[in-house]
Amino acid sequence: MKTDIARRNFMGKMAVLLGYAGLGPLQLSGQGRSRQAVAGAPDPKKPADYDKLIKLANNENPYGPPEGVLKAMNDAWKYGNRYAAPDGGIFDAIAEHHHVKPENVLIGCGSSEILKIVDDAFLPDHKLVVGVEPTYETVYRFATNSKAKAIAVPLTKTYDANMKEIIRVTKLNARDVGVVYICNPNNPTGRIVPKDEIKLLLDSIPGDIPVFIDEAYHHFVDDPNYEPSVKYVIEGRKVIIARTFSKIAALAGMRLGYAVAPKEIIDQLKPFVMSYNTNTIVKFGGVASLKDTANEAKIKQLNKQIRDRVTGELKGMGYEVIPSQSNFFMVNVKKDVTPVAEEFLKKGFVVGRKFPPMTEWLRVSVGTDEEMKGFMKVFKELFPAQPTAQTKAG
Repeated sequence: MKTDIARRNFMGKMAVLLGYAGLGPLQLSGQGRSRQAVAGAPDPKKPADYDKLIKLANNENPYGPPEGVLKAMNDAWKYGNRYAAPDGGIFDAIAEHHHVKPENVLIGCGSSEILKIVDDAFLPDHKLVVGVEPTYETVYRFATNSKAKAIAVPLTKTYDANMKEIIRVTKLNARDVGVVYICNPNNPTGRIVPKDEIKLLLDSIPGDIPVFIDEAYHHFVDDPNYEPSVKYVIEGRKVIIARTFSKIAALAGMRLGYAVAPKEIIDQLKPFVMSYNTNTIVKFGGVASLKDTANEAKIKQLNKQIRDRVTGELKGMGYEVIPSQSNFFMVNVKKDVTPVAEEFLKKGFVVGRKFPPMTEWLRVSVGTDEEMKGFMKVFKELFPAQPTAQTKAG
């Protein structure tokens, strides 16, 4: 495949990657990498009235941090003249939360930095990362920037990870695979990888291949077939878990994430961490957030209630919706989503970008009740009701 477009067309039609046949892995092109803006770069397309728009694109918590977290951060301003100390006890708090030791914890400037650190540590030039497509492709972008390569396994017909194929491809390329990446729940589909399949993956591939499990949206899941994977770290498996305070904790703009992994892996990651990579204020906010389980439960319930109502309306209009276990969902609008997003923007709503090869699926973050009522009003203006509703995933 000489171009990203050709590669994606082939995948969409055949659901087979060239790398599977032993002909070599696929490398994301510059075009593919550019679909995600580089953090910190100005967006020339950002409207002047951006702050007034309803934002349903980045899977943020629309309610903001609770009072206890705000107070903890406000009280920490007095330490703003120091680089790293005090840290609010963030390492101890995370370790206690997961029943591990502080030596099993690494913090980052959002979980995005954790993804970058893992790529730097385990994906040197020409190494392979195995994952699915579509998924949170930042890990692929970081990999290809460092001249590593990505093998992206297409999702199944029910939009789930094809675990048997992930295992097969990993074993086939075991000597060259630097890391296997699993986003669970997956972004952008909101689908989980069941606990039995995570175990199958770990039991089936060589034990020296790190498995990187991104649990950014873990807090929203209520499916009994799902479970967090930190227990594998406790068992001593070569597993790295990424978590973030950007989603349910509502600290996306403050930037705090972390990894939980065996000490040996944490030690491998540490050389790639930028000095003083997180600010003092957010560390205190993170500790307060971990303690506020009542607010977490409240946000989870609100999200589910609003998400289920909106997706039910969409299905009632005859549109296919992928059942989600997260704070976003995907709806099939049956046309390219780029112009659709532009139409929503004209109406004051920022919605998700395109996620090839699912180019006709619109990802929508779950906002407040009022915001989602507004979204449905615009949706009904742009799209007519269909004869019947169909759902491919259960």
